[in-house]
Amino acid sequence: MPVEAPPVEAPPVDDATLDDTELARARAAPARSRPQAARALLARTGDDWDRRGHRITVLAREPDTAAWAHAWLAADPGSADAAVLFALAQVRRALRGEETPATARAACRDAAAAAPADPTPWLGLLMLEGEGTADAVRIFEEIRVRHRDHHHAHHLMVALLAERRADAGPDPLHEVYDFAAWAAGQAPADSPLAILPVVAHAERYRVLAVRGHAPADPRTAPHWRDQRAADVMKAAFDWWLEWEHDGHPRRLVDLNFLAHATYCQGRPAEAAALFHRIGDHMTPAPWSYPDRDPYAAFHAARTSALGRERSAT
Repeated sequence: MPVEAPPVEAPPVDDATLDDTELARARAAPARSRPQAARALLARTGDDWDRRGHRITVLAREPDTAAWAHAWLAADPGSADAAVLFALAQVRRALRGEETPATARAACRDAAAAAPADPTPWLGLLMLEGEGTADAVRIFEEIRVRHRDHHHAHHLMVALLAERRADAGPDPLHEVYDFAAWAAGQAPADSPLAILPVVAHAERYRVLAVRGHAPADPRTAPHWRDQRAADVMKAAFDWWLEWEHDGHPRRLVDLNFLAHATYCQGRPAEAAALFHRIGDHMTPAPWSYPDRDPYAAFHAARTSALGRERSAT
């Protein structure tokens, strides 16, 4: 008699806060008190640059953030927090087509002048880049000067580099792989940048699949079954077993990339372990790659992995 898979609820609507409960409270504050909640949150965050970047980019997603951050900045022109939050809100508006990239870039440059040690305004500039150009590399280096192991910036740079020579087809020597290996190698042993080669493999898959060089269903793509995929996945999974950091603000991004890779490679036991750690904290990337419904893809993968785990016990 077949063993039933455990019931799995559908994942929630994309919650960009991940498991940051303080950020979730600030984001959910009533409109009239949201500026005060954000101000207190950013003051508590200090110069924890990865956490600060995560919190500001999430707050900036709200449609009304640009307006109230601008009012905050007008009332307190010396506030670096207000300048940076306003800049990232302008970046988000530009990405939605509601503001010009030039205006968003100017706001980021103003914020960088107001907060010279903060990598977050430069992160905003990197978000406005569309490919791994020389300008993107220069912006990335400005971030690394301020925080060498900036998690979000490295993920963005991988995604941008993966776009290079997009129409050339599969290339095991593509520069995105070299960049990811270099970044993982130069980071401290306990750094989550160890996962970056897996991210590079996923981002290059996205580019190849969009252009018809790889199947739209990643489970059938040779890209996920080659020796490079096997090597980077083993190294990344071994790192996770030894070094997993519960406290990193973007650790769930890494866990989603790892779970996606193990599932695509047909490694359900490893995938199940990762899904247990993820819970309902799905991130759209990479489940949406190349143009899939991320919620449906995540739900199907998790149900399959956990069902196989239960069948094996």
